[in-house]
Amino acid sequence: MRKLAWFLSLVLLLSADGSRSRTPSEKFQDRASEVIDRWRGSEIDRAWREGFVPLDGLDVEPEWMGMPDWVGVSKTNGTWALDVDLPTGSPTSTQLRWPDGSTLTVPLITAATAYAERSKPDDFVEEDCPPGGCTTLRVTGAELRDIPLLTSRGKIQAPAWHFTVEGVKQKFIHVAISPSATTARPTPPEGEYGEVVAFEPVPKKPRELLLQYEHGSCDRTHGTRAYETRDLVVVDVDVRSGAGLCLGVGLTDQIAITLSRPLGNRLLLDSGTGLPPTLGIQRTPF
Repeated sequence: MRKLAWFLSLVLLLSADGSRSRTPSEKFQDRASEVIDRWRGSEIDRAWREGFVPLDGLDVEPEWMGMPDWVGVSKTNGTWALDVDLPTGSPTSTQLRWPDGSTLTVPLITAATAYAERSKPDDFVEEDCPPGGCTTLRVTGAELRDIPLLTSRGKIQAPAWHFTVEGVKQKFIHVAISPSATTARPTPPEGEYGEVVAFEPVPKKPRELLLQYEHGSCDRTHGTRAYETRDLVVVDVDVRSGAGLCLGVGLTDQIAITLSRPLGNRLLLDSGTGLPPTLGIQRTPF
């Protein structure tokens, strides 16, 4: 009898504690408030809105599909050689222009500096040179031309050095803007994982956004949430674990969210990482 009374008391205690626990909505609001406090007024906040933050780095990878295998191995190991005199007397600065009309004047690097950066071996070498050695990537030309570049403030045209390599159809490209003018894309703090990875406006629906988010194979989506302020909007997709046989792969889906007013000049942040998702959803052709 005493054991039964103890068990019932424990059940009542656990039930009482559960009734005082925060709801998922309350937890989201607390997290969103934390994200906003950390982001607002930070150095990366200012750089994201006013500076030059390239989202894909300064090295532009060639189209590897159909590329000879030796090219990737040689590039990874930094096996390059110059078979041409690189151009000199190139412009020392340029003006970048964003879709909203804002501009920024930035310094440029020479072809020699770009080649020195492009020809470095990778930080992590996945495949060493074969016993006979790597085939040398012989540079036979270099040309300064604009390329489309995705930045934190939208897509722009940016000058880049295009290097021609003997026996390779594709160009090896390095953005010609000096690293001194760039701010690196922020990475999530340890233990924080992304959910909303990209977004875009929904045509003819000014308050609606399409969110691209990642989830596990057994997860179930229960809707979206938004925490809005005058200058920031934190978004979240309510994903919960489901039952069943789960594959060890991540899936990507899209879902719409409706804000209380158009996003406008406000910045969107993912509640998972506290960082901005990419503007523009990359769709895989079928």
